[in-house]
Amino acid sequence: MSLTDFTGKPTDALRNAGALASDLIRPTVRLGVTGLARAGKTVFITSIVHNLLHGGRLPFFDPMAQGRIVRVYLEPQPDDDVPRFAYEDHLAAMTGADRDWPESTRHISELRLTIEYEPEAFWRRQLGPARLHIDIVDYPGEWLLDLALLDMSYETWSRLALEMAERPERAQAAAPFRRFLREVDPSGAQEEAQAREGAQLFTDYLRASRDAALGLVATPGRFLLPGQFEGTPAVTFCPLPPPEGQKPGRGTLWAMMDRRFESYKSAVVRPFFRDHFARLDRQIVLVDVLSALANGAQAMAEVERALARILECFNPGAKSWLELVLGRRIDRVLFAATKADHVHSESHDRLEAILRHMVRAASGRAEGAGADVDAVALAAVRATREAEVRQGGEPLPTVVGCPRAGEQVGGESFDGTREAAIFPGDLPADPAAALAPDFTLTDASGGEFAFVRFRPPKLQRGALGELPPLPHIRLDRALNFLIGDRIA
Repeated sequence: MSLTDFTGKPTDALRNAGALASDLIRPTVRLGVTGLARAGKTVFITSIVHNLLHGGRLPFFDPMAQGRIVRVYLEPQPDDDVPRFAYEDHLAAMTGADRDWPESTRHISELRLTIEYEPEAFWRRQLGPARLHIDIVDYPGEWLLDLALLDMSYETWSRLALEMAERPERAQAAAPFRRFLREVDPSGAQEEAQAREGAQLFTDYLRASRDAALGLVATPGRFLLPGQFEGTPAVTFCPLPPPEGQKPGRGTLWAMMDRRFESYKSAVVRPFFRDHFARLDRQIVLVDVLSALANGAQAMAEVERALARILECFNPGAKSWLELVLGRRIDRVLFAATKADHVHSESHDRLEAILRHMVRAASGRAEGAGADVDAVALAAVRATREAEVRQGGEPLPTVVGCPRAGEQVGGESFDGTREAAIFPGDLPADPAAALAPDFTLTDASGGEFAFVRFRPPKLQRGALGELPPLPHIRLDRALNFLIGDRIA
């Protein structure tokens, strides 16, 4: 069964028709925001909202540059069963006395932003300002990767999961789980204790793989972020070596795991696809390319595989009357390499080129189906400024910021209170080189690159204590691609 089987049902067609009719009365863009681990989804949404609400510097966001934005304000979100994105809390975390980044996304959340604007067309301007609702839907990237499971059987998934666990870069993390597999018999009687032990060891392996080597293609994603499903049979299973010959019958461990895998798809993955993902109009996928570069070739390969899997999840295509039958289509997808402020502006174009190279093949397939796909290097909140220092009489471009407590550079440890000028290293001019098996990112002295994490910037408040718009890099370009055409 394919993803389109779910949007082709009559009930879904009626719902999509209703959504389109509603859009004619109250124009709305549902913008999905997701990303791979530690890519900065929460920071991105907070910065977008704050800059739009407070007239941030957005010269490449056409409606703002043309002076057509009348006002921007928050409204109650339309979905009463989805938690509200805690914009105010996240802003306070970044701008308060402690100045720290907000916690990572652990569940789905939503926020409605309304933009009043002057239309471009003369005849439309005679009717007064127009309105566009932007429903921002924030969800973990692991959930997006789970959509690929809908087209898999338990046996197919088990083969892929076990092949992944056997990769050299995952050997240490997977060792306890692989020992467990050697001691179980898939054809043996089903035992709840065995299922729980296997699920826990598999989850531990996924988490260790992700944290140690950016294991970003690991599924099922809810094993890492179970939410309300924690402890249920739907997330208490693991892959088993596929049997040779006839499949084990009812009452076996294999049959139990097979049944729970199907329950995971029906109880967890399909509702997310139906209720949230299939309703999106636009999508941005945030990627921490710099961390992957710093972690080496294996981490870069993991990210590239994850991006290919992500693009396979989309049901791209230009909007048309066929939506009534086929369902809503995501017609614009933006990939963003985050934390561009951690390297000098001389490397920004190179960072963007590396990301474009990583999604080149899958992007071509999406564009061929009618979707616009683009890539950008950005910093949703700029934590550094640029400076130039001299080393051996030669100018050296650096970034200056306040490293977080415990960060180390060249043997020096920082306490989180003082600034430092850091040369992060030059990114390769050839993007293909960054994906080569022998690629290593080095610092100014030719040593191993150490990725530095900075604290949020200290902002100068106004006379009445008001915050200035959050500083950023290329946030306006991202906004223009994602919603600029809808504010015309």
